[in-house]
Amino acid sequence: MNYGELKTHFKDLLNRSDVTDALAATFINQGITRIQRQLRSPLSERTLEYTITSQTPHITLPADFIELINLYHTTQELTRITMNRYRELSGNIYAGVPKFFARQGEKMFLYPQPATDKIVMYYHGEFTRMVNDTDENEIAKVAPDLVIYAALTYASDWFMDERAELFEKKFTQFILEVQEQANDQELNGSLQVINPSYRY
Repeated sequence: MNYGELKTHFKDLLNRSDVTDALAATFINQGITRIQRQLRSPLSERTLEYTITSQTPHITLPADFIELINLYHTTQELTRITMNRYRELSGNIYAGVPKFFARQGEKMFLYPQPATDKIVMYYHGEFTRMVNDTDENEIAKVAPDLVIYAALTYASDWFMDERAELFEKKFTQFILEVQEQANDQELNGSLQVINPSYRY
């Protein structure tokens, strides 16, 4: 469902004569922001590759960053450590294959510091922003009902609508369904294996 269709369906469900297109857009955008805070699914998964050409102490998070899934160098996943531990290690600065990272603000500090090669960040990012009525982003395409009811929860606060509880209940139902579907995708298609505690 594209942006224009979302706004139209939202206004039909809210059924108020005083809802402008601008207000409808505001509520939908607020609803999508709420969904982004709660939902973790393949719909928001992103990959960003950093090409390193000189010794680099850190990389900068992308503008759409929400939550890190993992960070890796070639085939080796980096281990997250505290900034306190990073500062202890970084007293001995040298170039090499990075094994650890620590986040501070918008920066991921790496240790050892890579001098060449690539760092790949796998993360949850914001949904593509819709501007024009013909635009359709990841969540609007897959779960337009979730977007609409997320928007209705904000509209009910704005208008002090007595249906607020109903809108919230439907939103919760839809987001649980989408999250459950995402969780099922993680389990399907491959065997889940528990590694042994000891090697023989």
